[in-house]
Amino acid sequence: MPKFKYTAMDAKGREVQEVIEAESQAKAVAGIRERGLFPTMVTEVGGGGKAAAKPAATSGAASSAAAPAGAPVRAGGPPAAVPKKGMQMEMKLPGFLANLFKPNVNLKTLMVFSRQFATLHSAGLPLLRGLHILQKQEPNSTMRNAITAMAESVENGSTFAEAVAQHPRIFDFFFVNMVRAGEASGALETVLTRLAEHMEKSQKIRNKIKGAMVYPVVVLVIAMVILGVLMVFVIPKFKEIFSDMLGDTPLPILTRFVLNVSEAVTQQGIYVIGAIAALVIAIKMLAKTKVGSELLDRLKLSAPIFGDLMRKSAIAQFTSTLGTLLTGGVPMLSALNIVRDIAGNKVLIRAIQQVHDSVKEGETVAGPLEASGVFPSMVVSMIQVGEETGALPDMLMRIASNYEDEVDTAVDAMTSIIEPILIIFLAVIVGTIVIAMFMPLISIVGNLSG
Repeated sequence: MPKFKYTAMDAKGREVQEVIEAESQAKAVAGIRERGLFPTMVTEVGGGGKAAAKPAATSGAASSAAAPAGAPVRAGGPPAAVPKKGMQMEMKLPGFLANLFKPNVNLKTLMVFSRQFATLHSAGLPLLRGLHILQKQEPNSTMRNAITAMAESVENGSTFAEAVAQHPRIFDFFFVNMVRAGEASGALETVLTRLAEHMEKSQKIRNKIKGAMVYPVVVLVIAMVILGVLMVFVIPKFKEIFSDMLGDTPLPILTRFVLNVSEAVTQQGIYVIGAIAALVIAIKMLAKTKVGSELLDRLKLSAPIFGDLMRKSAIAQFTSTLGTLLTGGVPMLSALNIVRDIAGNKVLIRAIQQVHDSVKEGETVAGPLEASGVFPSMVVSMIQVGEETGALPDMLMRIASNYEDEVDTAVDAMTSIIEPILIIFLAVIVGTIVIAMFMPLISIVGNLSG
């Protein structure tokens, strides 16, 4: 009987390399899954290095979600020869352009898909039939093509999790691992419903924050345009009038200040724009470095008004995602890997990595969270109580619900604060320009009257 050497991930995210005897690669893959492992590469011993095709359904994104930090992840598929450097560019460019112009699948589309598929599955419809129904009624062409490909994969014998993992641009490893856990526990419809609820909450928070930022951004852009027009076109005309009408008469200090600013913007505006562009480029280059990105993320969390909002939003996302994963049956270490990879903030990533290392050594979750200084003492205490009582997933969901409410309150408060601040700011700027221009006009009118 042929022997197959395989690489797989266990439920705790550890890499396993062993040999299995089976009649074919498909039966070898099935045998590996029966052992509770997730195969990433299956190669026949003495068979010319031919890798199994079906494990390739577990994409690199999904495999990296289950693997611990730093673990090598290899997707299934035949080992390709290493092309030359110039050839690599020619092969990658069309794919890059295709991805660049490929329409995106937004969170709302995924949310509707999850909820509808959960409804069909709970009604007793077979997996393949449910996919065909959703494929016919899906308006988004990208999502419709993905559902069609998923149905073909399931029809060819792949699991639903493997079919989902073939589309990492649409389904992230959070979604893939939740589906995999739902299939393993036999509660796929429950997991899909929780996924839809989780995406609804995430979308609500994002829309709330974006909505709060639209007004001040629009007002600031309009204000900058108006100030630019005044400085470049209007104020220089006043300068000519003052020079003709007052001659060598000294102008008020405020008027001279505004005229000097206008002159600097008019004559040296290109240098000002260049300096701003250089500053933006420097910040982006700094953000690409390890130290710089962590410094910028730390500054974001400690910003006067927006820092508290970002911190609360990050805590809500962390606790909601981790609670959803644990409730869905995903092991703690794998769940922490997934949460770490989607955190987005280097400070949070470091804190979650410390939690992962602590849990891996058999310690608690609350200790590293408290040591990170990112999470408030109330959150740490509630997580500690959840660990002690064995109800950590429920406690995490309670924390998430509480902080989602706090984010709503913080956004409303921030909006109510920003509006009067912007009004006062614009009034001061425009009022200063108007007063500065009218002070010499009063002198001119007085001279004409005399």
